[in-house]
Amino acid sequence: MDVWPGQPYPLGATFDGTGTNFSLFSEVAERVELCLFDEEGVEVRLDLPEQTALCWHGYVPNVRPGQRYGFRVHGPYDPRRGLRCNPAKLLLDPYARAIEGEVRWNRAIFPYQLGDPDLDLAPDPTDSGPFVPRSVVIDPWFVWDDDRRLRVPWHETIIYEVHVKGFTYCHPEVPPELRGTYAGLATPEAIEHFKRLGVTAIELLPVHQFIHDHRLVQLGLRNYWGYNSIGYLAPHNEYSSSGQRGEQVQEFKRMVKTLHEAGIEIILDVVYNHTAEGNHLGPMLSFRGIDNAAYYRLDDDPRFYRDYTGTGNSLNMRHPHVLQLIMDSLRYWVLEMHVDGFRFDLAATLARELHDVDRLSAFFDLVQQDPVLSQVKLIAEPWDVGEGGYQVGNFPVLWSEWNGKYRDTVRDLWRGQPATLADFGYRFTGSSDLYQADGRRPYASINFVTCHDGFTLEDLVSYDQKHNLANGEDNRDGESHNRSWNCGVEGPTDDPAIRALRDRQKRNFLATLLLSQGVPMILAGDEMGRTQQGNNNAYCQDNEISWLDWEHRDERLLEFTARLIRLRREHPVFRRRRWFLGRPIRGQDTTDIAWFKPDGNPMADRDWNDGFARSLAVFLNGEEIAAPDPRGRKLRDDSFFLLFNAHDRPVRFVLPRGGFGRRWMRILDTANPLPRFYRAGGQVPVEERSLVLLRKVE
Repeated sequence: MDVWPGQPYPLGATFDGTGTNFSLFSEVAERVELCLFDEEGVEVRLDLPEQTALCWHGYVPNVRPGQRYGFRVHGPYDPRRGLRCNPAKLLLDPYARAIEGEVRWNRAIFPYQLGDPDLDLAPDPTDSGPFVPRSVVIDPWFVWDDDRRLRVPWHETIIYEVHVKGFTYCHPEVPPELRGTYAGLATPEAIEHFKRLGVTAIELLPVHQFIHDHRLVQLGLRNYWGYNSIGYLAPHNEYSSSGQRGEQVQEFKRMVKTLHEAGIEIILDVVYNHTAEGNHLGPMLSFRGIDNAAYYRLDDDPRFYRDYTGTGNSLNMRHPHVLQLIMDSLRYWVLEMHVDGFRFDLAATLARELHDVDRLSAFFDLVQQDPVLSQVKLIAEPWDVGEGGYQVGNFPVLWSEWNGKYRDTVRDLWRGQPATLADFGYRFTGSSDLYQADGRRPYASINFVTCHDGFTLEDLVSYDQKHNLANGEDNRDGESHNRSWNCGVEGPTDDPAIRALRDRQKRNFLATLLLSQGVPMILAGDEMGRTQQGNNNAYCQDNEISWLDWEHRDERLLEFTARLIRLRREHPVFRRRRWFLGRPIRGQDTTDIAWFKPDGNPMADRDWNDGFARSLAVFLNGEEIAAPDPRGRKLRDDSFFLLFNAHDRPVRFVLPRGGFGRRWMRILDTANPLPRFYRAGGQVPVEERSLVLLRKVE
């Protein structure tokens, strides 16, 4: 086969209609072989003839979409110097747009001789080709028609966290051949659920190509969540119903296009902090064999890796080609795949220039100035496992953050922990203490009570302890301090009083979440009462523990959640674009918000720090919303009173007199669904551990 010089850019495999250009970055390579595979799997090796600006490249005529390929990199193998080239190992293209197959765990995929007394110091000559996936040349063309990003404003956004497989795998109305796939998420049945709820965006757990860890495979488990990426431009092939030779790319695009037509945005959970190659004893699949010292953060002893993620390695965000890969990947998913934003897993790792988390690291500078990425939704998981890794509130102005403090405070309030009111006041109003000083708005706070990592909502009110024995780690894995409360019995119960209390607690959490300022995020299945049987770390449970149970869904809870979302979308007072005026929590001198004790008197400074107080009320003035509507006109809404009672006994709230309102209607009560009217100065009974919402009538 002829190999022409080709071009160094773009990196990866680029089909131009008559042939394909291949380009691979490696600073340490002495020779790079392009390996092409025919339909029978026979391998043909071709030397890439040119090296330009550290990129090895060549053009092969007549190579078309569907062609499987890989690379073999010749160069030094000296782990003590951080060098790990081994041409016996077939490597995935870091820029592969599609990947076929999966890792078959065999000793051949490790670059060193297993059992050697010096472990990884001696290279292994066994060919790994039969045991590793193949990169695939794709056809980049797709008919998007007039599809484009939806650009739903942040303050109108309601996020629904979804696993591609788990959402539809047990859905009885989705065609069996589409269950658990990209196509399944785009079926009318799936979209009907999104529309019934009223969510505006689905946040997909990782869909970058990932692998299943060796330990999990040995235990008969799988990396269900997918936080084990190996291909940053390739949609995970197991979620494709149509094939793995590039069909997964087309299917993903059709999913995006269909969801956009339904008004649903797509946010990707992305894992740029580490790869699936693990620590120095891990397999050689791609980056390690291409240029180990460039792609990974090495320790002072370059044989070993710095690990800020708990997975064995961390990507080297200080290297320009690593930054380029991540930026190229992000732009690809926006420009070519039309996604609407990203949630960055363990984002504090991306900010590490040396050891410390640097808010102005190169990565954030690049995003800030990028004309594409600066315009999409950017969400940080603002922590990692390294020293100083908890960075809630410290990300740049373009970024929103998973607000772990919101989750913890709301959980503490409703389980009756003392001294929570002051912190709750900040969390309910958008966490101004975290985000206001640097110019961000309330929608910088992604509010959540549950997410994929931890208890589901059902389990949050049903278990005091984690029950993770199915994970094969003797219940040592997962968070041990969950701020959960089982309402009196651990796990399932037939006790009607406990079941009623649990139902009320679920409604309390959902109502608090959807009536708070900021951007609410709901874990898929929480609205239906999904349980993981007390497992708070179901990352390896690709089974009924994790899949949504559509047969036993709680229709009443589903309708309650949908009603709350409608209420939020209909009333801008619950989704303000700007902060409340005056002091953010307390004080009578504010015009748009006021806080009260149950006796109807305003909250004083000492009341916020009363360790025994578990009840308070807040007035939201719909006549005083600071931000105008999209046409610049003054925005007006109804006014509301919210009454929170986290006590274990009923409380009678007194409605204050004055200019707050003369007559109120109860429109939501997590303990009593019937509407009722109340007058200023009158008393409103609020049952133990419940929330009441009143709307001003006059």
